[in-house]
Amino acid sequence: MDNQRDAHLPQEIADYVTKPIGRFLKVEAAAGGLLFVSAVMALILANSAWSIGFLAFWEMPVGFRIGPLEFVRSLRHWINDGLMTFFFFVISLELKRELVLGELRNVRAAALPLAAAVGGMLIPASVYLLVMFGKPGAHAWGTVMATDTAFVIGCLAIFGSRIPSPLRLFLLSLAIFDDVGAILVVAIGYGGPLDWTAAGFGVFGLVVVAVFAGLGVRNIPIYFLLGGLVWLCLDASGIHPTIAGVMLGLMTPTRVWVNDLRLRAILGRVLAYPEGDHWSGDTAVRRDLRQAGKAVDESLSPVERLEMMLHPWVGFAVMPIFALANTGVLITNVDFGNEISIAIFVGLVFGKPIGVLGFSWVAVRLGWAVLSPGLTWSFMVAGAFLTGIGFTMSLFIADLAFDAASLDEAKLGILAGSCISALVGISVLFRQSGIWLGPRSTKK
Repeated sequence: MDNQRDAHLPQEIADYVTKPIGRFLKVEAAAGGLLFVSAVMALILANSAWSIGFLAFWEMPVGFRIGPLEFVRSLRHWINDGLMTFFFFVISLELKRELVLGELRNVRAAALPLAAAVGGMLIPASVYLLVMFGKPGAHAWGTVMATDTAFVIGCLAIFGSRIPSPLRLFLLSLAIFDDVGAILVVAIGYGGPLDWTAAGFGVFGLVVVAVFAGLGVRNIPIYFLLGGLVWLCLDASGIHPTIAGVMLGLMTPTRVWVNDLRLRAILGRVLAYPEGDHWSGDTAVRRDLRQAGKAVDESLSPVERLEMMLHPWVGFAVMPIFALANTGVLITNVDFGNEISIAIFVGLVFGKPIGVLGFSWVAVRLGWAVLSPGLTWSFMVAGAFLTGIGFTMSLFIADLAFDAASLDEAKLGILAGSCISALVGISVLFRQSGIWLGPRSTKK
């Protein structure tokens, strides 16, 4: 019994608080719930007596000046272009892990969410352009292209094991492809005039990152410093700086530096020392202990370590702050029948599911992709409607594509379209999972 107790880390009083918080942070649905609460709070505050102060707070200038060099942006700009870079970095890490280490290593398994993502970008954008043809705001077609990963996962979490696990993987993979595609659209379609010198320095920074990785430099703070310099160069170049997060995420190695065999050998050498208080001082024993700690860390790939490190910060800090800064809409100032809101609403609620289902069906029909066991077309219909939850990425692109006069109208369309898509998708899932029919019988 004592041996079992000694096999775990000792308990401290603080653990009774930190461990439940840690368990909460590991629940992906919790991030979606916090994102929803942040969005509702922003809407309430934007339409309350504190409206003027709340909206002005996000436009407050923040930055620094060094001689003639001035780098000042609004607080909302730092959030949308700075903090959201970490969001795209984590999305790219997830994509690379799935493609190299996960379920998407199989080409036909990856083909289904990829085809669905392509359809889920092209058809909504086409629907939006059809509604807005020849009208101001037509260039903002990218607003309806992406899917909000956190909200979709939160919706699925309501049903637990009642829905097939391949549906979750399909929607997660689709959302990742969607988000990467959307940020590429941002970089190409919504950037400013290109400064080739600054862009060249940004490319040079990426080359330095690749060289350091090739030389075996494994110090994560150094890469964060280089990533920050690349971000500054891209921001100065006119390319949207969040593309730095996508590129650096895809460049992150998936290879494990210390394999299982070597890890066991290193730990075995530490365990071979006799018991006693001999871990202090500059001794061989202490050096072996430090080496064992490093070996444990390096037994995970950089992709996995960085994802584990950043995922809670992105889910529980970056995205809620983004929602607070961007969801505030003065509803009294918005015409509910305006063309921009209608175009975005139709693109998300109708264009998304049509594109996702249509391209998925074609991919399966032509033999390019296969439906995973347990994933039926009925569940695909529910998932297709959930992809209309654009929220985070839609708000992100809308902020770049629309002027101040039209931005609230765009936000209204995004919020309405995302809510209806969520309600329809959840309703279909309720029906398919049998919850409306009562608990499932375990009898055969």
